[in-house]
Amino acid sequence: MIDTHAHIYVDQFKNDIDDVIHRAQEAGVQRIYMPNIDSESIDEMLELELKHPGFCIATMGLHPCSVKEDFEKELYIVEDWLSKKEFVAIGEMGTDLYWDKTFMEQQVEAFKIQVAWAKQYQKPVIIHCRESLDMTIELVEELKDDNLTGVFHCFNGTLEQAERISKLGFYIGLGGVSTFKNSGMDQVIPEMDLSNVVLETDSPYLAPVPNRGKRNEPAFVQLIAQKVADYQEKPLEDIITITTANANKLFQCNA
Repeated sequence: MIDTHAHIYVDQFKNDIDDVIHRAQEAGVQRIYMPNIDSESIDEMLELELKHPGFCIATMGLHPCSVKEDFEKELYIVEDWLSKKEFVAIGEMGTDLYWDKTFMEQQVEAFKIQVAWAKQYQKPVIIHCRESLDMTIELVEELKDDNLTGVFHCFNGTLEQAERISKLGFYIGLGGVSTFKNSGMDQVIPEMDLSNVVLETDSPYLAPVPNRGKRNEPAFVQLIAQKVADYQEKPLEDIITITTANANKLFQCNA
């Protein structure tokens, strides 16, 4: 399995990160992709990548919740890193209307700038879109060309939204929300085409049932895979094979 989205470099893992990685490997996780948040998270993220090469893989971007008055300064730091180090993706970037709408215009501007970099470096984008899925799909539809692909992470939308994302040639990240009783995903996942689905945990957030409310970690990706298998009425092995192949394709990994 591949965890396509986990922030295991944050403080919540400071005291037991080695155990967390060991449990992930024991559960069958082959790789963990670590989307960046902002300038303050870069050092810890790259240090973890250095310590676990080929297993913990960093991406570079600016999270929409970190888009404030100084977002141009933050983007300059992202741009500088992209120019001097190879990253597999641009992200985590996107839009977020859940916490604060104050910097909505700046979020859209930061989105467009990071999409331009993704096209320049021919890397996928990792998109965060909380309470803003339709708006973000429309943004991608506006900016889409043959050089743009990526993943809508933490998907909790409708089948129609999933199909719009699929038509764009983008992937859909299914995480802990897929296991929540009232998420509505029990109506969506059974009907989904798995050809563009990847698995993620978004650790340390959104732990899947039966660990909801606890700290999430990459080993729990197995619980998400099992839930998708149950919904799709397919063997767990098939879900793992399909989603792993999709993740490798998304991140242009030949392994």
